[in-house]
Amino acid sequence: MRVQSFPPIIDERARVLVLGSMPGTASLEKHQYYGHPRNYFWPVLYGLFDEKPDVEYDRRIAFAQSHRFALWDVIATCERVGSLDVNIKEEQPNDIPGLIARYPGIRCLAFNGSKAHDTFLKVFGGDRALASIDRLKLPSTSPVPTPRMRSAADRLEVWRAVLPYMV
Repeated sequence: MRVQSFPPIIDERARVLVLGSMPGTASLEKHQYYGHPRNYFWPVLYGLFDEKPDVEYDRRIAFAQSHRFALWDVIATCERVGSLDVNIKEEQPNDIPGLIARYPGIRCLAFNGSKAHDTFLKVFGGDRALASIDRLKLPSTSPVPTPRMRSAADRLEVWRAVLPYMV
């Protein structure tokens, strides 16, 4: 099935652009970034500031933006059955260079997982316009445990690397 990502959530305050691969099925159904209730993204983002996530999605977005985060995906559209990145095929990228040109305050690209990072490098790795922006390959906030990342707390410690970009 062909799936499509959401428009970016960004404003002039943004300093860190969090890039996922493609929203999962639950997120697409809810029309929300990181909409699966077990995804660790919102607990990690709020945890960076020692807070608990708001229940309402609009408040979560406002929180992210007030802390200078922008959200988008590397992939604009792809073929995928289910939610797993391993099932992504025939992906078409979003115009990340164009977004960065419109929002020059972005200082860091924070990749939410390997698929986002690897797809970005495959498509945009040689783009000179993006060369001056720092990149952080962070562990996925997917609830699927890995040998090193078992919980939100594990991910939170690594995600703290974004904090210096917030000033």
